[in-house]
This record gives sequence, C-alpha cells and structure tokens, in this order.
Amino acid sequence: MSTIQIILVVIVAFIVGCSSVNDQIETYQPVVACSLIGLVTGQLELGVMLGGSLQLITMGWANVGAAMAPDAALAGVASAIILIEGNQGAQGIGPAIALAVPLAVAGLGLTMIVRTATVFIAHIMDKRAEKTDINGIQAWHFIGMTLQGLRVAIPALLLMLIPVSLVRQGLEAMPEWLTAGMTIGGGMVVAVGYAMVINMMSSREVWPFFFLGFALAAIKQLTLISLGIIGVCLAILFLALEGSGGSSNGSSNGSGDSDDPLGDILEDI
Repeated sequence: MSTIQIILVVIVAFIVGCSSVNDQIETYQPVVACSLIGLVTGQLELGVMLGGSLQLITMGWANVGAAMAPDAALAGVASAIILIEGNQGAQGIGPAIALAVPLAVAGLGLTMIVRTATVFIAHIMDKRAEKTDINGIQAWHFIGMTLQGLRVAIPALLLMLIPVSLVRQGLEAMPEWLTAGMTIGGGMVVAVGYAMVINMMSSREVWPFFFLGFALAAIKQLTLISLGIIGVCLAILFLALEGSGGSSNGSSNGSGDSDDPLGDILEDI
C-alpha cells in the first residue's frame, strides 16, 4: 500500500472503532467497514464481497447482559487488510472469513481493556460534573472515544507495517487442505451466524415467509431489486396480518382498533 492509502485506512479504522460504541453510526458493521477499506485501497469489489459474507456472521452477535459479543469492528477491518495485502483476489475471501473469527475474539479482549479504562474516565467526569466543568466533561468524553478508535486503528496500522511479501508468502504457504478447510469453515460460520439470527426471531408465523423466501430466491429470472420488492411486500403483509389478529382481539374488548390494518400501514409508509 502507498503512504496515502495507509493513512486513509488508519482513518477509516479509527472511525470504525469509534462507531463500535455508538449504535447511531453503523460504520462498524462489516459490510460498511470492509467496503470502506476496499474503497480507500482501490479494491472496492473485494471489500464488498468480504463485508457481505462477514455481515451474515455478525448478525448473530449481540451483547446480552454482561456477556460481550466478539468485536465485529476489528474483525472487519483486519480481515479486509489481510485479504487486500494477500493479493489473492476472490480466492482469498474464504481464508479471510476464517481468520475473522479469531480476530474478533482478540478484539473482544482489547474491548474489555478499553472499557475497563473508561470506568476510571467516568469517575473523572463525575468529579468534573461536581465542579460544573462542562468543558472538562466534554474533553474526557472525547478521550474515551479516542481510546475506542485507537483500539482498532493501532492493530490496523501494525498489520499494514508487515511487508506485503510476508503476508502473501504466509497465505501461499498454507497447504491446499488447510485453505480448503478454512474456506469450508468460513462458509459454515456464515451458516451458524445466520442460524443464530433465525433462532432469535423464529416463530410459527415467520416460518412460512422464511421458506417462501428460499423458494423465490431459486428463481433465476428474479433480480435483487425484484426480490427486495417482494420482501417488502411480504413484510407489509405480515404486519397487516399481525395487526389484524391484534385488532380482532381488541375489538372484542371494545378497544375500537382500525378495521383496515393494511391501509393504516400503507398510510404510515
């Protein structure tokens, strides 16, 4: 990579790290992070392909109580850098996906360290608040956010400082059975991530739409746009049926719900 590309990748990694604790900015999602890394390095297509595959994995990752999910931000950025520096094209996506999981676990350790450090920052901000020092509170707020950005930017910089030839030699030195196994394992991880999402949202009402989607996807004449339109229509239909069931129960209680839930949904849209 050129010096300008390295600087741009570090900036992207910093933004991705900051957004990982700010749910209002979704740049930490792999499909966005990998695409941005691909864009600044001139490999947008590879970035989008890798990000789309990793997104299916991370859809099943969520923080539940005190349990922390693997770090999707570092996984997306680091695997994209490895893929692009390896210069293996689309063939390297499988190994990159397989490497993303241990990278996400390593990122989880860094996340815990940074969040532990922010506990002390929170106490400092409490003292600033007692003194009504608004500027001090803001300054420490940005310091805490900077730590989150450096959590991803520094590993990204270290990865890019490794000679490209060394990365390429390391990937090429992998035996065929290991590369094929990592590709298969990466595909299985995607399936497991998607299965976790289905497990969270599965219900008796949703399963017919799920299988109908697979049947429609098998029709080769349908484009992604048409599939998206069909998906939106099915979602509206599902919400209408769900609202109809709720209104029928409510009408017996005299709640006075609308008799046309589908019309109400279309009006809201």
